[in-house]
Amino acid sequence: MHGKLRDRRLYARCLSSVLTLIVAIALCYATPVFSQESFYKDKVIRIVVATAAGGGYDLYTRTIARHLRKYIPGEPTIVVENMPGAGHLIGANYVYKVAKPDGLTIGHFIGSLFLQQLLGKPGVEFDALKFNYIGVPAQDNYMIGLSKTTGITSMEQWIASKRIVKIGGIGAGSATDDIPKVLAATIGLPLQVVAGYKGTSEVRLAFNSGEIEGICNAWESFKSTWRKELDDNEVTLILQAIPVRHREVPNVPLAIDYAKTDEAKRMIRSVIHTIAPTVRPYVLPPGTPKDRVETLRGHS
Repeated sequence: MHGKLRDRRLYARCLSSVLTLIVAIALCYATPVFSQESFYKDKVIRIVVATAAGGGYDLYTRTIARHLRKYIPGEPTIVVENMPGAGHLIGANYVYKVAKPDGLTIGHFIGSLFLQQLLGKPGVEFDALKFNYIGVPAQDNYMIGLSKTTGITSMEQWIASKRIVKIGGIGAGSATDDIPKVLAATIGLPLQVVAGYKGTSEVRLAFNSGEIEGICNAWESFKSTWRKELDDNEVTLILQAIPVRHREVPNVPLAIDYAKTDEAKRMIRSVIHTIAPTVRPYVLPPGTPKDRVETLRGHS
């Protein structure tokens, strides 16, 4: 037991340190941007999204891609390429190891992979500190939604029933997996994470087919890519994994309110509450010329 507590404390400290560092890097946009019109004119910029099409990461990127070109000198063409697999690792490793550092490839994957690097996750082939960070478009508000087929409509009912609910996940390092696992350890949620989906769009298909019964997802994604399921009452929001209740769903309780020990509360604050600020980073490969990095930062 003591060993598990030490591991949890280490996990929390590592996450806090990494996220603080990445936030600081991502917010440093003050350097003047030099004109790159001669370089970017008639060029094509690829944005590599490490999930399947149709999910939140893909939707954010395709929305940004529609408008980005007019803010970059030379107005290059912007295309989106999906590169799903291994819980965002295939896309992240590609941007780090394979993509040319010429300012024409941008990567987008889940930021909690940076912690997985520190924890020694197999398959991580990047050094988070060597990416060039463009920015983070939004902070997500994570919540757990369950299928109406479970018959569960409240946290009290779920905990009392001890019914193990299958939650769809993408892989370790993804909020779809990490948040439910931490909540299972800290507040005793009876759940099983079924990982291996290539994106939340695939999780949604599995949810609708009855293969899984719930998901941990951003409220912003629920409102967009899960709109039909919400409107048809096929999914019920059970819990918010954020510090303060979101104003749009004030009747859904907070996870931290179910924590019965100081240790559990610290874990939730240190791990879950710090995921949102860096969950959607846009990055450039190591070695990208500084002036091109600053051009894209200045117009992100």
